Amino acid sequence: MALKPLAPLLRGYHVVLASASPRRREILDLAGVVFDVIPSHFSEVPPPEHLLRPQDLVIANAKGKALDVGMRLSQVREAPVESRLGFCEDDGGVSGCSVLRVGLLVRWRSFLADPETQHLIIGADTIVAMEGQIMGKPCDREDALRMLTRLNGREHSVITGVAIILTGGAGTRDAEVVVVFHEETLVTFSKLSDELVQEHVEGGEPWDKAGGYGLQARGGAIMAEAVRGDPLNAAGLPLNRLCRELGRRLLPSGPGQEVESQT
Repeated sequence: MALKPLAPLLRGYHVVLASASPRRREILDLAGVVFDVIPSHFSEVPPPEHLLRPQDLVIANAKGKALDVGMRLSQVREAPVESRLGFCEDDGGVSGCSVLRVGLLVRWRSFLADPETQHLIIGADTIVAMEGQIMGKPCDREDALRMLTRLNGREHSVITGVAIILTGGAGTRDAEVVVVFHEETLVTFSKLSDELVQEHVEGGEPWDKAGGYGLQARGGAIMAEAVRGDPLNAAGLPLNRLCRELGRRLLPSGPGQEVESQT
């Protein structure tokens, strides 16, 4: 199936990115899609010792994030109109409003004007894995040093799970998972000096990034010697795969059918 533009495919949906990641927002912006950012309150599954494969973990977290935002949107949608309007406060001219009671950010033009709008919610989660060991975001300086020392001069996987759900719309109340998939990118680090690793950690870059680095950030751009696969996937959102899955799965599958794609 030929790749189609994403924006026309999503016309008529209220598209929501269930992530506070500025990198994922920048990547989705590249597709020319109008969307809102509603960070999820979902508590990510901690990396297990033996229960889940890395691919299963990122998919579980992506679904959890998307479903959490879908549930919170449903709470607003099902409230009386006067209450719905009362949830919002003017944000000084920015196209959006703050839904105070549930901590959401939505576009009032598409949401309040039509409470039956169907929301298409994108959740994503990214981890680094090497030899079966899962690396999330470092919890402190020592954790960041440990991760980067292990990745030093070696190839590792950056795996992103994506879940797309629909909620709202005429006759639809519960969130319905449309498609889930994961994408893997292989990254090889150069042999790094202790000085470079220390500089990277002291610069504060590792704290919000799986594996302690971001491919699109200064440190990752310097340390990564080779990348096999989608570099945007390693940055947090596999845009090409997202476009393919939405074009191939969303309309043919229809609501109520969850499809897990194969990599």
